[in-house]
Parts: sequence; structure tokens; C-alpha cells
Amino acid sequence: MTVHSTNTTSWQLGDHTVNRLGYGAMRLPMHPGGTPRDPEQSTALLRTAVELGVNHIDTAAFYASPTSKANDLIRRALRPYPADLVIATKVGPNADLSGEAGPDELREQVEQNLRELGRDHLDLVYLRIGEHLDRGRGTLADRFAVLAQLRQEGLIRHLGISNVGAAHLAEAQDIAPVVSVQNWYGLAKRDDDVLLDLCAEQDIAFVPFFSVHGGAPTGTVADVAAVHGATPAQILVAWTLHRAPNVLAIPGTGDPEHLRQNVAAAEIQLSAGELDKLNSIE
Repeated sequence: MTVHSTNTTSWQLGDHTVNRLGYGAMRLPMHPGGTPRDPEQSTALLRTAVELGVNHIDTAAFYASPTSKANDLIRRALRPYPADLVIATKVGPNADLSGEAGPDELREQVEQNLRELGRDHLDLVYLRIGEHLDRGRGTLADRFAVLAQLRQEGLIRHLGISNVGAAHLAEAQDIAPVVSVQNWYGLAKRDDDVLLDLCAEQDIAFVPFFSVHGGAPTGTVADVAAVHGATPAQILVAWTLHRAPNVLAIPGTGDPEHLRQNVAAAEIQLSAGELDKLNSIE
């Protein structure tokens, strides 16, 4: 595993250059406990994110509370969209999120995202496989081929895959170009070190979700945070960005102060010694 001591600030994601610190919209419609957020606060937070330089937003039609959807909030807050903004979304789970949608359902899921976001095309669509957080198993070929066809039709500009292993990446690449892989990864969960490095070798973005989820297993993170006058969460974000230049962080929050902290974390420069200490955590 290679850990870099300095950050590059941007990455070429498909045909867009994006800042490596983006925003994940999963928490936008509701609090972690499941209660709905105030839609006006959520749209204001999105506008603040863009003002702070965020130009990569990760969403999905299934990110929703009983009263609002992340896609609807994004449309209300940001349309007409800035020219440099990349909105990535995901398809793949079935309607009640209990399993995987079949190939015949994926076109409707893409069209749903188009309607909700108010777009005539989607910048980046991930095929998410597996159930919940369980890693996807088996072939993705039939389902990914549907998205490849929609890309040919112009409804999707770029394709990604999520919750996958290295064999899935090779399988997908035999069908259509893959610009990004999105998996659960962070300092406390490094199962995908080899896959991340494989993506780096091929200039494919690696986008961790839950990079701050669960915190860290020791007090080392808190010690490093104290040196930088930062929060432990900021150090986890900073470590993620130091991991490799192709890593794009998408921490999510509905709190304006946490948003500002996440953006500021992209500026934290961890020393080689600090990286060694953090990387030694098991």
C-alpha cells in the first residue's frame, strides 16, 4: 500500500476536472437517526458547498426521507447547474432496497434520476451491486451492459461501479470504460487497498464511502488532530486524500459547520511521520 505525503487538489473525472473534496448527499434529506431535515436548510447547505468549491456531488434516487429526496433538493438548490459541477448518481438496488434490480429495471432508474435532477443526461452513473453493505458477488455483465447502452444513447456520459471487487472491474471494462469505483473504505477499513492501487495504476478514480464512519480504532487519530488543531473526522478525511491522488472524498453532512470542516480538511498536510503512525493502525 502506498500513502502519499502531499495532496493534489483535483482529478480528471471523465471529461471534468473535479476538486478531490466532494460532497455525499446521503444525509441530505434526513438526520442520522432517520428524522427528516428541514428542506430549506438542506438546499442552503448545498449552495454553501458549491460556494466553498465543491464541484463533485454524489447522490442517488434512493437517498430519501419520508418528506424529501436528495435529488429533488439538489435540483431545487443548484439548477441551473454550474458548468463545472459533476453530479454522480447510483442505480442498482431494487425499488424497496431489499435486493438487486434486474436489467429491465435499470433504464427506468436512470430515467428517474434524470427527471428528479432535471437533466437531459447524467454525468456519472454507478452500477451498485450487492445487497446493503454486503459486497456484490457474481457477474454484473448483463446489468452493466444496460448502462453501457444508455451511455451510447447519450443519457449517461460516464460509468462507474460500486460495492465491487477487482474481478468486477475487469468484467465491466470489457463492456465499457469505467472512470470510477466507489466502495466502503477508510482508515479503519482498508480491505480494498489492492483494488485502490489497481485503480490508481489505471487512472480510475476511487471514491470511498463511509470514510469517516465508525471513526478509528485507537487514540492515534485524536493525537494527530490535536497537533493540527483539527477534529478527528478532519484527520480521517485528510488521510483519505493523502492515500493516493485518484482518491476522491465525499463526506456527507447536513450540518453547515461540519461541511466547512470537511472542506478545510482538504488543506491539512500530514507529515510522513504522522502518516506512518496512522497507517500503522490495524
